[in-house]
Amino acid sequence: MINDHSLDRRHLLRLGGGIGMLGLAQLLSAEGAELSSSALSNGPHFAPRAKRVIHLFMNGGPFQGDLFDPKPALEKYAGQRPEGADLVTERPTGGLLPSPFKFQPSGESGVPVSELLPKLSQSIDDICVLRSMHADNPNHGPALLQMNNGTIVPTRPSMGAWFLYGLGTENPDLPGYVVLCPGRPVRFSILWNSAFLPSSFQGTYINHSKIDPATMIPHLTNSTLDAQTQRRQLDLLRQLNSAHFETRSETSSLDARSQAIETAYRMQFQG
Repeated sequence: MINDHSLDRRHLLRLGGGIGMLGLAQLLSAEGAELSSSALSNGPHFAPRAKRVIHLFMNGGPFQGDLFDPKPALEKYAGQRPEGADLVTERPTGGLLPSPFKFQPSGESGVPVSELLPKLSQSIDDICVLRSMHADNPNHGPALLQMNNGTIVPTRPSMGAWFLYGLGTENPDLPGYVVLCPGRPVRFSILWNSAFLPSSFQGTYINHSKIDPATMIPHLTNSTLDAQTQRRQLDLLRQLNSAHFETRSETSSLDARSQAIETAYRMQFQG
């Protein structure tokens, strides 16, 4: 008996398909072994319209209902307690609270923007506001994962890892995926990891709360060795790793680490 288990696009993406399924064939092909070292420097799969992707994720930022996403239902049900307000995992809460700020239609598009953002309202026609997004978990940690990795389960590549995998990078002498983040957020590096993609697609963490550029990327430079000595050191390391690879089947993590070391060398002495 034939069963119809077809999925629409939304369910396919939620189940880990979509982009991952598009890349799976390449990862499993004969060329897949060279993917982690070549995809970063190769051109993209198609000519991109954007030169770069800058994702500003404001952990703990203001409620969107106070900025550019008015919630008329909050006005309608003000003071009432909705179903689920007394979840065991939640603190006791009061009734629903409407936004105390006024909204005005802005630009030719008429997008409502709060009085808190008078400057942004002047450029709203150049901004795409998405209101179809929703989360199914009220806790901060899982919400961070869902926003950056697409799921509350920490087993999927981050958004930036997919961008780097799909578009590559124009400059192999610099990290293609950079994470500017002061301190350590909840979930930390899981939010920019590469999961089942090769490790070379994970983000390079830069703590920009440090003023001195030399300390933003730990261990980038080696003040005790000159360029020639470091080059000889890396060549020896490559030989040792090659011997190690011959007796191992899973070497993606070590391969990514070796590439990171080579990138650090080029950042010091090339460019």
